Amino acid sequence: MAKKYALLSSKEQYTIFRYGNDTFRFRSPYSLEYYSEIKEWDHGYIIVMAKYHHDQNLIEEYIDLVPILKDLYYNADVYLDQIKEVRIQYD
Repeated sequence: MAKKYALLSSKEQYTIFRYGNDTFRFRSPYSLEYYSEIKEWDHGYIIVMAKYHHDQNLIEEYIDLVPILKDLYYNADVYLDQIKEVRIQYD
């Protein structure tokens, strides 16, 4: 049975989203240190808490995967329907 969750992480200046055999990397702000918590997952829209170098507090951020998937010619609705949860992956 396939996993029903995806993984979100960051490395250097990239956000990394993994699900199944797919890995998507996209640029993040240079000051991003890490993601700490997924607040909400809504069919491609992620609300996540992030830590930045310039602020000691966590900041709520928003990631919309739908335009990224569409730009890569994925059927976003079919792809995202498989994902029931997103978890933080710590390296």
